[in-house]
Order: sequence, then structure tokens, then C-alpha cells
Amino acid sequence: MKTVTFAKRTLRDASVDPGQPVLVRVDFNVPLDGGRVADDTRIRAALPTIDWLRERGARLVLCSHLGRPNGRDPSTSLAPVSDALRGLVGGGVYQAPEVIGPEVRRGVGRLEAGETLVLENTRWEPGEAKNDPALARELAGLGELFVNDAFGAAHRAHASTVGVAEHLPSVAGPLLEREVRTLRGVVDAPGRPLVVVLGGAKVTDKIELIDRFLDLADALLIGGAMCFSFFRALGRSTGDSLVEAEGVDLARRAILKAEDSRCRLLLPVDLVIADRFDAAAELRVTDEPVVPPGWMGLDIGPRSRRAFADEIAAAGTVFWNGPMGAFELAPFAAGTRAVAEAVAEAPGTTVVGGGDSAAALEQFGLADRVTHLSTGGGAALELLEGKTLPGVEALDDA
Repeated sequence: MKTVTFAKRTLRDASVDPGQPVLVRVDFNVPLDGGRVADDTRIRAALPTIDWLRERGARLVLCSHLGRPNGRDPSTSLAPVSDALRGLVGGGVYQAPEVIGPEVRRGVGRLEAGETLVLENTRWEPGEAKNDPALARELAGLGELFVNDAFGAAHRAHASTVGVAEHLPSVAGPLLEREVRTLRGVVDAPGRPLVVVLGGAKVTDKIELIDRFLDLADALLIGGAMCFSFFRALGRSTGDSLVEAEGVDLARRAILKAEDSRCRLLLPVDLVIADRFDAAAELRVTDEPVVPPGWMGLDIGPRSRRAFADEIAAAGTVFWNGPMGAFELAPFAAGTRAVAEAVAEAPGTTVVGGGDSAAALEQFGLADRVTHLSTGGGAALELLEGKTLPGVEALDDA
């Protein structure tokens, strides 16, 4: 895959002096369990930016959202994130009690060179999602430079992603830059053949992506519960399988488009079915992609796994988003595992996006064997669909 240009200023273009306050938008939207961070992947992904600024003596002010709180909600406080970050960088990390206000400003003023203040959850502020100008000005007043390294929030036109960029010199952090370069490379300059593997439950969530890749890819492989909307569109029995009713017509349109496209649309040729959604359910492997009444499809079958793996092995570029089945239940994990292993072993460029796909790679111990594991779900899909990301567009042009 060829390197594509990045038309925005980056952290490499910025001048950072010791003691300079720098406002950094990070994506610390991490899962919590019992008041502790359950998965610190996104925190670790931000460390290169944090370390770069600390080494230059900047006073870091980090802001992020966490979850979808409706106002101030202690269960979505970033305090556990601050604890986790402190453990990763070895101290000098403090938690602010609010997002903005006099106490926050005093906290920034007390920072020594190389120290970090983590603001509270930006979504505690009602003006965040509205890109409120007053909130944006308050946030911008906490720094002299704005670094956006939150790719996972780049598709949101919020005060902490877009509004602050109107008031400060604004650059992309290395994580944001790498995400944009890599994902744009998948659509603008892929190594051929370009093989796209899509799974998950809803065709409606990915129809724009399907439509785009039917124009761009050499092969599009559909698995997961999505495939049952395609089978229903083809008139095949889907039994009690999960079928998104709104997705059937969309799937039918995609099938018709594929007939006139250079992209080959591949659906499973066999299935693992069960009499109920349960790890202890009775299982069968079908000879054809047909599910009888009283049964449900929960994974792709062995012939489908081999066919998908063969396509991936021959690819110059692979993009994978979404599991092939109910991989959280061991009897139905083989299809997702087969795709994960094929992607890990593929000789070409391999790009994986989406929380479930990332979780599968982690579960199978393969996360470090792909070229790029995206930290952004919705942002990655929107970028690949050809949409503009407000958080990227707001940054200073190179």
C-alpha cells in the first residue's frame, strides 16, 4: 500500500518550549470495571504523544470523553484513567475536579514542566456535543497549542475537537496522523488485490461502506449476522437467525450492484447452526447456506473459513471490520478465529477496524501481528466511506 499525503500540520511542525501549556485531545473512552480501567489500549496508544511533549517540558492538559453521560455522572469520571496513566508514565499525573472553571485554571498553573493534568469527562458539559463557543474558548484558554490525537472522536464536531481549534494553533498528533494516512491509503492507494472482510450484525450500519467498496475493492467477503439479510434477499431460508429487516432491501441492492461491478461479492457457502443461542446448544454444520426452521446461524462453516482465508492470503491489502459469528461463545468462534489468523499471516498490508475485531485479535493473541489496528470505530468507517472528519478538517493546513 502506498503512502498518502496528510494535508494538515502535525506535532512535528510545532514548536514546544519548556513550561508551555499544551491542550491535548485524547481518546480515553475506555471500559471501566469496578472503578478501574479494564482495557488500557487507547491510553497506551496516546503515550507516544504524551511522552514527546513531556520530554520537551510541556505542561500537558489532557481532555477526553468517556461513555455517554447525561450531565455530571461520577461513574464516568476520568479519575480511573488518570490512575492508569500515572502507572504507565511513572507519576506527575493529576486529576482535575471539573472540565473548566477557576479550580481547573489553578491546577494548570500549578503544573511543573513535564507534568500532566487530566480534565474531567468533556461530556459532563452540555456544551460539548453542541460545540458551544463559550466552552471552546474556556478550553482553549488552558493551553497555547492544541494537539488533536483523538482519532476515535474525529468524526464529532464537538467543542473539544473542533471548537478549540478556532482559538489556538492546532496540529495533529502522531496517532491521528497515522490513522488518517493508513485508512485513506486503503481506499486511495491500496496494494492489489484489495480484499475487504465485513461482519457484525447490521447491514444498515455498513451499507455505505459496502457500497463504496463494491466500487473500489477486488473482493468483498460478508460474514456475521449481516449475511442473513443477504440470504433472505436471495430467497433462502434463514430459520431463527438474526435478520435485520431493514437490511434485506439494502442487501438486495448490493447484490445487484455487485453483478455489474469488478468486485466479487462472496457470501458464506456453509454455516454452523444451533438450536439456541447458548454455548451448550446442539450444533450442526450445513452443507449449504440454508438454515431450517427452529435453528439459527451463529458462525460461518469450515468451507467458508477456507475460502475466506484463501482470499485474504492472496491479497495485497486487507481491511477487516466485524466478527464472522458469535465469537464470544467458544463453539461459534472458529470463523472469526480463522479470519483473524489469516489476516495475521497475510503477506500484504493488513488493516483492522472496529471494537469487536480488535477484541477478537486480542482474544486470539494476534493484535501485534497486523499492520494497523485502528482505535476509531465510527471515525474509521466514516473516513473509509469518503466522509469528511470535522476534527481533522479543523486543524491548521500544512
